[in-house]
Amino acid sequence: MELGLLERVDLRSIWENEANHFTPWLASEEKISLLSDTLGMNLELEAQEKQVGPFRADILCKDSYSDSWVLIENQLEITDHLHLGQLLTYAAGLHAVSIIWIASKFREEHRAALDWLNEITGDNVQFFGCEVELWKIADSPPAPKFNIISKPNDWSRQAGKAAKSLENEELTETQLLQKEYWGQLCTILLEQTNTKPSKPTHRNYLNFPLGRSDVIFTCLILNRDNKLAIELRVRSNKSYYHQLHSQKDEIESELGYKLTWMEQPDSNVSRIMLFKDNSDLNIREHWANFLEWHKNLAVKFDEVFRERVKLLKSE
Repeated sequence: MELGLLERVDLRSIWENEANHFTPWLASEEKISLLSDTLGMNLELEAQEKQVGPFRADILCKDSYSDSWVLIENQLEITDHLHLGQLLTYAAGLHAVSIIWIASKFREEHRAALDWLNEITGDNVQFFGCEVELWKIADSPPAPKFNIISKPNDWSRQAGKAAKSLENEELTETQLLQKEYWGQLCTILLEQTNTKPSKPTHRNYLNFPLGRSDVIFTCLILNRDNKLAIELRVRSNKSYYHQLHSQKDEIESELGYKLTWMEQPDSNVSRIMLFKDNSDLNIREHWANFLEWHKNLAVKFDEVFRERVKLLKSE
């Protein structure tokens, strides 16, 4: 078999300008997922060109795994002191944040500076340095690659320790049942559909990111009421809920179901829900039916809401 040779591609031949080309490219759902996978996060876009003190940060995200802010600063050149200063300003302005500095090449002194910052700052501020590369084989489209140059001390060990702690946590019978059920649902979704859930846990919910930290949809097990449910949850921004509610008839027509719309004016959270009655998770003979229901509705919610959520405007 003849193998091709990897060829390095000049970043500026694809992204002429950081603000107009690279930042919008990285802010797309597919590309931010590539960076998420590299860093072991689950990044959801919050804003582009976000004002922080005297500077404008390129991209602001939320890490849905830790529910913490993540700020991304892009530089399609060799790192410089100006951008390092901006990172420090961001850290001072946001207090609790992970900061990702992306550049074509890191000077040794800047890599050392990030390592030092990670040594002296607490867990509430973390710094990552990433180099971005483009590669191709013959006439293939260029493919991006992120390389971690600097990361918080024991980042991999901390992530592994947290995962192991969760695995070893003493679970109740109900929690074990829920963990098994979500594991089966995730397997079905990943093998049979393009809908991607979060990692299954022992809790009574399974989240599905939609590209925004304040809007997600969730599969639920309501053990006390012997019900299953699926919901779109909108946090903080009531205008998002109202924009979706204005499309109520079209949404329900596309889903093929009447939904329960819950603005909850006195709450920080609004919900759009659908329930399945008579669904006792303890009756394993019914799991095939339960899993089929959750699978079909998860795919439907993804299809019907994902593009609408992308188009929501803050008011």
